[in-house]
Amino acid sequence: MPSGASVRVASGFYEGLEIPIDREWLVIGRGRSAEMTLAEPTISRAHAAIGYDGHGFFVQDLRSTNGTLVNGERRERAQLGDDDEIQMGRLRLRVRLPA
Repeated sequence: MPSGASVRVASGFYEGLEIPIDREWLVIGRGRSAEMTLAEPTISRAHAAIGYDGHGFFVQDLRSTNGTLVNGERRERAQLGDDDEIQMGRLRLRVRLPA
């Protein structure tokens, strides 16, 4: 798995919070079992996950109530590129990927 990838909160209460993507499956949500736990009422307990499948990074919606958007488009699963925006409820995240 490539090192140097991270996800940063681009807007909202947690703006500026940055978490390294240092595992093959990183769950984002408001529940305590999520690796990136954010107390944002517009996201599900386990809203989405960022994963690495050996070819690249992707985001996977985890049957969330409000869905997951990538660069403004609702997606169940999407490959990620550097500086892509993921929106979950009112939460906006920016992905940083190594070259």
